Amino acid sequence: MKEAIELLKKNDLLKVIDDELDIYLEIPHIAYVEVKKEDSKALLFTNVVDRKNNKKFDIPVLMNVFCNEKAVKLFIGDGDKIGKEIESLLKMKPPTTLSEKLSTFGKLFALKNTIPKKNRGKGECQEVIKLGSEANLSDLPILTTWEQDGGPFITMGQVYTTSLNGEMKNLGMYRLQVYEDNTLGMHWQIHKDSNHFFHEYKKAGKKMPVSIGIGGDPMYIWCGQAPLPIGIFELMLYGFVKNKNAQLVKSITNDIYVPRDNDFVIEGFVDTSKLRIEGPFGDHTGYYTLEEEYPFMEVTAITHKKQPTYLATVVGKPPLEDKYMGHATERIFLPLLKTTAPDLIDYYMPENGVFHNLIIAKIKTLYPGHASQMMHAFWGVGQMSFVKHAIFVNEDAPELTDHEAVTEYILNRIDIDELLISRGVVDALDHSSPKFAVGGKLGLDCTGEEISELGITLLSDEELLAKMQEITDEVKDLKQYYTNTKNPLAVITVDKKRNQKALFDDLKPLYGNIKILIIVDASNQNDVNNPYMLLWRVVNNIDSNRDLYIENNTICLDGTNKNNLDNFKRRWPDDVDCTKEVIESLRDRGILDISDEFIKKFQLC
Repeated sequence: MKEAIELLKKNDLLKVIDDELDIYLEIPHIAYVEVKKEDSKALLFTNVVDRKNNKKFDIPVLMNVFCNEKAVKLFIGDGDKIGKEIESLLKMKPPTTLSEKLSTFGKLFALKNTIPKKNRGKGECQEVIKLGSEANLSDLPILTTWEQDGGPFITMGQVYTTSLNGEMKNLGMYRLQVYEDNTLGMHWQIHKDSNHFFHEYKKAGKKMPVSIGIGGDPMYIWCGQAPLPIGIFELMLYGFVKNKNAQLVKSITNDIYVPRDNDFVIEGFVDTSKLRIEGPFGDHTGYYTLEEEYPFMEVTAITHKKQPTYLATVVGKPPLEDKYMGHATERIFLPLLKTTAPDLIDYYMPENGVFHNLIIAKIKTLYPGHASQMMHAFWGVGQMSFVKHAIFVNEDAPELTDHEAVTEYILNRIDIDELLISRGVVDALDHSSPKFAVGGKLGLDCTGEEISELGITLLSDEELLAKMQEITDEVKDLKQYYTNTKNPLAVITVDKKRNQKALFDDLKPLYGNIKILIIVDASNQNDVNNPYMLLWRVVNNIDSNRDLYIENNTICLDGTNKNNLDNFKRRWPDDVDCTKEVIESLRDRGILDISDEFIKKFQLC
């Protein structure tokens, strides 16, 4: 971490905060606010305390290490360039000329660096070794991020596991809840490689070894969340991108190998016969994930550098650090995705779509139904299978990151006859599906020509709102967007008293004035003038099998929170919000300099 900190300083990407700050809420709240700023920087907290337990740490805390695009390039590299290198390998043909042979040899020779190197002896991560009862998690400045969290969580832990036969190795990034000084929850979800390994050990009746790295090269963190196929060790990606082998050392109390430059390593074993309630946790969806049973690790050792730095991140409502990490992943993995979908030109997963909730893809359309075929291909590929809403555009579409232009392009091409409504796997963190991990999929084929005018009569916002309120007092506010397109959007907030299909039916007299109606709750900080957060809310809250209504040429999306009015049997989670008193205290002390407008814009509390 010291090298990373120096690199951040050198590039004016680091703020050092010497004020005394608490691991409970204060430090993560500051990081949460900072990364939402246009000029965000990494934060190094040097005066870290645990007021609840009257404890002061001599370990600094680093947050927001991937604070912007520049930081990502410093630690990972140019995503487009790396993607092209991968593409050149995938397209490599048998060489015929001497120059081609030399070029091919050079590429293949460089691949030797992808294999992690196991070193003898101890690494810098083992300069200090604490075993058994001396290995206390409370000695680390582990943060409690949100008021409703089930406890402190390690949020940037590199979780190293191996298959039962030792042939497959995995690096994953999972949240890790601290229960007691020697017990750590393992939130590896049902679709993750570590969970597959867990069931191998469980079937064999054996304890599963796990080692968790914290710190070291920031590249390890990105590798841990990279969507690689099962069986490919993520540290091979480190070697490919860095063009040097990851240097590993054996853990002290188990046989797992970890990077020698980690700042901390937590070692232990998971008893596969036992589970424990984990959570709640304010997650990257911007909602709390609720309590569930997960495995847990009994800590056998904690090792660290003599002068370590504790690395953490904060997740919640966008934009956050995962925005920059996710965009690098898009660029680097585009060539691999093209191997499954060869007519794919580009794709984009907006951070306010929480990545897996919304994807926009540009394809070379070759025949009718091509986009639908591509939707099915995406929904069958690795982590792409979690995508809930997929919009496909043709190669003549604007740049996918040009939000205004590509939105107009899409709205001019939405055709009710070209909607694909399906059902399949969704992320285990998804809260809106009627059943855990299975929910609705919505695909929009917008690859064709602009649709014909359908003859709606546009009204002003004030007039349309007044007409709705004549029908029902449930509608509280309204704003229309993209009225220059063939499919204008009308967003309304409601005081929800019934299933919204009934409201949609009541508004039938106004269908001649509405093409796409979007409904959200009047509560929950929803603001019809804040399209960034409205998109976040809607794609989080809808399940296309339940919340999409179509009548003639009018489409309705019900983005309200679901409850018994919707025959929703699961418990709907709360938004992830900052604790208002903590924000006000930090503002009063001059540590946070943010306006009320900023708080409202990002729905902080």
